Amino acid sequence: MNFNGQTPNQERNWSRHAARYNDVFLDPYATDVVNPLWQALDAVCDAGAKTAADLGCGTGPLLGPLLGRFRRVVALDFAPGMIERAREQVAEADRARVEFLQRPMDDLADRVGTIDAAVAINSLVMPDVRCIQRTLEAVRACLRPGGVFLGIAPSIDAIQYHTLLLHDQALDHGMEPADAERFAAFHAEHRYYDFAFGRFKFRGLRQKFWHGFELEHRLARAGFRSITVSKVLYPWDDNFAGGAELADCPPSWDWFFRAEP
Repeated sequence: MNFNGQTPNQERNWSRHAARYNDVFLDPYATDVVNPLWQALDAVCDAGAKTAADLGCGTGPLLGPLLGRFRRVVALDFAPGMIERAREQVAEADRARVEFLQRPMDDLADRVGTIDAAVAINSLVMPDVRCIQRTLEAVRACLRPGGVFLGIAPSIDAIQYHTLLLHDQALDHGMEPADAERFAAFHAEHRYYDFAFGRFKFRGLRQKFWHGFELEHRLARAGFRSITVSKVLYPWDDNFAGGAELADCPPSWDWFFRAEP
């Protein structure tokens, strides 16, 4: 797989996926998912008088929970199709409290020092780490003193963990090692991943996947402090190949982070 060239029209590709976004990506908001985000949002003091930013808001699944905790919400996404779907998630009575911005996540110069809680759920996925670094620096600048940056990032470690479990599963069923490796690589969809640099390519979309240590490194490099990285835990279900047979194994995960400017 060639990851060297630029994939054009990412706004168009993400807009094209908006109609079935929740079918394509794991849902960190499902009731059977262990998600530290909710407790972290509740810990933001006096949230009702503050402003939150949903950076890379996608189709808007987080807007309702944010409106229940914050007085104002900024919903930002670079894909017009995502913004259109997100608008539909907001009740008419709440529309005056939401500002929609169609722009890249690093375009926050007019928001410096105005945000109390910035949230990025599976949106720090730009395949160019220079863009990620610019975005992290822009997010840090937009936070007020005492503000917080919360987010979820897709885990490349979890893909490798799933591969390990599938490999063991195949061996337990009597496959020879070479066949077990091919079985695990196929069902863990290795054809879509560049494991060396944590990248994923699928139907025109290009995404960054993360190691936990890289999250800490890049947040610190952007000037954040008090950085904590933990896990969002997903049950083994039909979203995972072989999930029914993996039910007794520790769950899969994405990374959750919390950082202060």
